[in-house]
Order: sequence, then C-alpha cells, then structure tokens
Amino acid sequence: MFIEITKSLCYSSKTMEEQIDLGNWTGQKLDELLKESAKIASVCSRIEFLSKQFLDTPYKKSTLIGDINTPEIFVINLGGIDCFTFLDYIEAMRISISFSEFKGNLKKVRYKSGEISYKERNHFFTDWVEFNSNLVNDISVSISNGKNKLITKKLNEKNDGTQFLKGIPCINHEIVYVPSMAIDDFVMDKLNTGDYIGVYSETEGLDVSHVGIIVIKKNTVSFRHASSKYQRVVDEDFIEYITDKPGIIALRPIQKE
Repeated sequence: MFIEITKSLCYSSKTMEEQIDLGNWTGQKLDELLKESAKIASVCSRIEFLSKQFLDTPYKKSTLIGDINTPEIFVINLGGIDCFTFLDYIEAMRISISFSEFKGNLKKVRYKSGEISYKERNHFFTDWVEFNSNLVNDISVSISNGKNKLITKKLNEKNDGTQFLKGIPCINHEIVYVPSMAIDDFVMDKLNTGDYIGVYSETEGLDVSHVGIIVIKKNTVSFRHASSKYQRVVDEDFIEYITDKPGIIALRPIQKE
C-alpha cells in the first residue's frame, strides 16, 4: 500500500514500516548534499557543514513513533526536529554518501544493532557511548583537566520508583560529566567543532536534559541545537548557554580513515 501526503512519503511492508517527511528537501537534494559532504575530509568540518543546512529548521518534539503499546515505526522527519533527532540525523549523514545509505546508517545510529524496535532504540545520550562506540568516544574526562565528576545513576527510574519510559529496563550507568563551574580556558581549548554535547541532568533517572553540537569559528564557540525556546535550530553562545546548567557530557565523533 502506498499513500502520498503533502511533503511526506509514507509506506509500509510486511517486514518494516517507515514514515518519511523530508520537509523542504528531496531525495535528490539530499543525495547531492551527502556527496558534497563526503568530500570534506575533516569530520569536524563535515559535521559543521551538514548541521548548518538545518539552521532555522522548525523544532518539533515527539516525532518518533513507538512505545510499549505502539509498534515502532522508522521515522525520518527533516521538516521538524528535536534536539536528539537533530543529532541522530547529523551523525547518520556524516557517515553517508547517499540518501539510501543515510537511511541505513540512521537505523544503526538510532537503534541497538540496527533493529527497529522501541526497546532497541537508544533512548539516552549515554547509550551512544555503549552502542555506537565505533562512531563516538566519550571525551568528558580528557577535556576536564581532572575536574570531572563521576556519578552512578539508574537511568529511567524516577525517585518514586516508576519509569520515565515504560517497558524500558532501568539500568545502572556510570556517568562522567564536567561541572559548568569547571568549564575554563583549558576545557574550551579542548573542545572541537563537531563535538556532541549533552547537558547533564541532576534529575534522578536521566543522564542529560538537552543535546547539541559545538561549532567554533575564530574566537566564537557556539552551541548549535534544536531549541524549544526559539522553536527552531539555532546557534547560541556556548558559555552563556551552559553557565546556569549543571555541566556537560562530551562525545567526539571518530574520524574514519
């Protein structure tokens, strides 16, 4: 069965369901974009180039489909993104040279072993470290100048013992973060364009409250993210943004040879 909706391509099969909304993009334009980005040798420059294309893209939460009672659907929505799907898309794009390859890589980035399932989805930022270790490294310790903090959290478990995400196991994770008060010149000098930043959350059961990308131009360090406040993808001064936050977890994409 094939149903066409404005700016959206939705189809299903016996083995997999997909919902794709390319927004202002087309498959051909994405092919051209990814072929151009693949020519950029530096992973830092490639992520900056790709993420720049999505500046001013509308913010839209809860675009992914699936929960413990609803079958998971593989979603691509480039017309409206939240902070985490923004990183999903950029990370999958930076290792792809075509739209079809992007689709396959997005499944690997978003899901453990690429299996499209609510239970297999990487629901937490620190899931990337465990299940996408071939793509990113946690650099929180190396950039901290010894001022990092280590905490063990039972992710997904609230203070009252209930779950944020029903049906997802509550698992102890060791989390390393750099407190905002420790983000000095040493830390700033260690950050690179393209680093993925999670804003550490002090809430029990959560690792981060928000995520985005570091972009460095001359003497300016920006935080590029899908902002619920501004309702679009924006660049904000990183230091101003992070000052009143608890701290950061930093992941660095691995440069492929």
